[in-house]
Amino acid sequence: MARLNVNPTRMVLASLKKRLNVASRGHKLLKDKRDELMKTFLDLARENKVLREEVESMIDGVYQNFAIANAVMSSQAVEEALMYPKQGVIVNVDKKNVMSVDVPVFDFETTTNDVTDIYSYGFATTSGELDAAISELSRVFPVMLKLAAMEKEANLLADEIEKTRRRVNALEYVMIPKLQETIRYITMKLDENERGNQTRLMKVKDMMLQEAIEEKQAFDEAVYNEYKNSNS
Repeated sequence: MARLNVNPTRMVLASLKKRLNVASRGHKLLKDKRDELMKTFLDLARENKVLREEVESMIDGVYQNFAIANAVMSSQAVEEALMYPKQGVIVNVDKKNVMSVDVPVFDFETTTNDVTDIYSYGFATTSGELDAAISELSRVFPVMLKLAAMEKEANLLADEIEKTRRRVNALEYVMIPKLQETIRYITMKLDENERGNQTRLMKVKDMMLQEAIEEKQAFDEAVYNEYKNSNS
């Protein structure tokens, strides 16, 4: 593992140890976030599956009723009945925060006060199957809106999971090992320098001790020679 290109000093070592501590804490927090995102995503996926099956079942019923209506009514009559919609909707988009991810929340309101006022034609010239199809479409619309918001939330959570996974891997396999390797290198370098300094100090101490011994020997020899000369 490559190490960081830094000077092997004690100040740099202290700074790297702080960075390693922060990176380790961040790695743990990101792993917890990733795990919680995965749990939320899986729960959402299961709920989304059930809701999608419900929407598809309701839409199948709409198609069946439209098919029967087209069979018992002329195409022109069906087109005339549906040409001018009676009811309209306004979709409102809000958002909520899920694990630091802003996901959409859809809601709607009708253009008239009576939400059941959906038939734009008279009942005398149309079939009951067309009425059932319009009624079923009115019921399926809120469910489809909820499904759209849920699938968008799932997509956003999946993107956030991938981003978090890359960050966790970058810390776990790149940044933290680099910091650990650099700290190990600087520690070894400082220990080596410390041993070198101790060796030099020991040599200096031996040299000073040897010098002191030689000075003492020279002094003792001078005193002996002076004593010897004075008695001769």
